[in-house]
Amino acid sequence: MKLIGAHVSASGGVENAPLNAATIGANAFALFTKNQRQWVSKPLTSESIDAFKKNCSDHGFEPGQILPHDSYLINLGHPEAEKLEKSREAFLDEMQRCEQLGLDRLNFHPGSHLKQVSESECLTTIAESLNVTLNKTKGVIAVIENTAGQGSNLGYRFEHLAEIIDQVEDKSRVGVCLDTCHSFAAGYDLRTAEWCEAVFTEFENIVGFEYLQGMHLNDSKKELGSRVDRHHSLGKGELGLEVFRYIMDDARFDDIPMILETIDDAIWEEEIKLLQSFISDGENG
Repeated sequence: MKLIGAHVSASGGVENAPLNAATIGANAFALFTKNQRQWVSKPLTSESIDAFKKNCSDHGFEPGQILPHDSYLINLGHPEAEKLEKSREAFLDEMQRCEQLGLDRLNFHPGSHLKQVSESECLTTIAESLNVTLNKTKGVIAVIENTAGQGSNLGYRFEHLAEIIDQVEDKSRVGVCLDTCHSFAAGYDLRTAEWCEAVFTEFENIVGFEYLQGMHLNDSKKELGSRVDRHHSLGKGELGLEVFRYIMDDARFDDIPMILETIDDAIWEEEIKLLQSFISDGENG
């Protein structure tokens, strides 16, 4: 089954996110469990937690259909000890919020070396950050999002993702979220079914589909290999629609939350219907 939704607003409380998702006809959604641009936020209240769980239940959202995203401020590969510790504390808080809400995964951007250490050193630091956090939590998978490779951000090559996973002690609690815009901007051409097959075969060989825990479905404003992260509405950017047809017709992408982060939330309902129209009658699952 294809699980398709969008990164919806949790304004007014996390309990509003499932309501906002249901309004656009989604059977999956993403949210921030706190303000994504602040280091510290007020703890979740028991009332808010209970209301979130009730609203999810009322609208048929189970944990495997929800892909929360952590704060943009966090850098789990930070080369400076004090700032790394601040990021680790913030990431632990994010994981604990997921635990409180009964969610089973947390999407995060891996981190940046800030041109102060080597890529390999930074990837090791990211893996160490995950090991520290996973040892203090339970039941929540840390889901690494591939990046466009802007600046000194890592995670733009499948090899980066594999190198992090290889150093995580509990492989059952690490996964990957692939963003179509980020992949394209990083140099993975997804504009035809043939190229999609080649890219996803490479992903299978280097990382493995068993680690795929989510997708971000976005077109790209920037060209192939630009290393610039600029999302666009489906079919309106450099990517086109073929990759989304391919994903919707491939059973390897079943039963994971696939999330729109496209730029016009007014047409999310329309985009969800478009994606659903690409699912063939004979699709497995």
